[in-house]
Amino acid sequence: MSDLILHRVGPGVTVQDQGRQGYLAQGLSRGGAVDLLALAEGAALLGQEPELAALEIAGSFLTLELTAPTRIALTGALMRARCDGSDLAWYASHTLPAGAMLELSAAAGGYSYLHIGGGIESEAVLGARSAHLAAGVSGMLENGARLAIGADAGSRSGMTLDPQPRFDGGRLRLVETPQTHLFSQRQRERLTRMTFHKDARGNRMGQKLVCDGEGFKLEAGLRILSETIVPGDIQITGDGAPFVLLAECQTTGGYPRIGTVLPCDLPRLVQAPASAALQFEFVSLEEAVALERAEAARRAELPQQLRPLIRDPHDIRDLLAYQLISGVTRGDDLERKA
Repeated sequence: MSDLILHRVGPGVTVQDQGRQGYLAQGLSRGGAVDLLALAEGAALLGQEPELAALEIAGSFLTLELTAPTRIALTGALMRARCDGSDLAWYASHTLPAGAMLELSAAAGGYSYLHIGGGIESEAVLGARSAHLAAGVSGMLENGARLAIGADAGSRSGMTLDPQPRFDGGRLRLVETPQTHLFSQRQRERLTRMTFHKDARGNRMGQKLVCDGEGFKLEAGLRILSETIVPGDIQITGDGAPFVLLAECQTTGGYPRIGTVLPCDLPRLVQAPASAALQFEFVSLEEAVALERAEAARRAELPQQLRPLIRDPHDIRDLLAYQLISGVTRGDDLERKA
């Protein structure tokens, strides 16, 4: 069986899959990859199921060695990828030889994913391989770790796709919670008019947001009984700042929730850089259901969006404009770039 040997591992590198379902009553949230869309994109690039585990790199770095020829795919937040000194394209699949050294570095923040043909076969706990750091299930990977790789039923690589836009902030759609009406109409309207940015205090449990102006507080200082909470819930903490819960959030909480971000929009939040602007928009429950169904259908069609990383010359109309041989072009490309 082939495996991965981790030589240089930064903080925040973990094994992640789609997480654990059915343990909320026992106090364990789903966990799993923070950007589930990136899991689906990697699975499409490798032609395998999105349930397989991958490596999540949270704004960090990683160098590893492959003990056998291995297919990989790279998705999520952009990093510099090099194999034995040669650059690899991001949002693409590649076949690497036995003994290859893969280096991922210079992350600009966000969550990046390394997918392996056959998936990572670390020990399964409660039906999943995901590390759940908040609950103490597994943990961050360390230098010298060896990870087993599952049998790879596929063979195709050298494919790419265009990622769903989510790396420059934007609008996050919300549905109301049972507590939304406890906030005044003015407070709810302020939430949708203001521009927010990600605070440095964010992790797999949740992301604090900051904005100019006063925070959001319940009038009359109403206290909320602790009840079930889920990823996407926007809690208003004691300082009045919105705090969006993520994959490893607690299962119950007493902070008032002004709204819940749709699951299909959470990747836009977690992958936004600190400088990106974020806005909120309330939608009806019916609209939310339709949006989630449309996103599920779009993800199912990801394999149909693949294209070769290197184009077939027969399909290139302007063939002489491409550098098929290093240094040899049509001759006017430098002029076009000027």
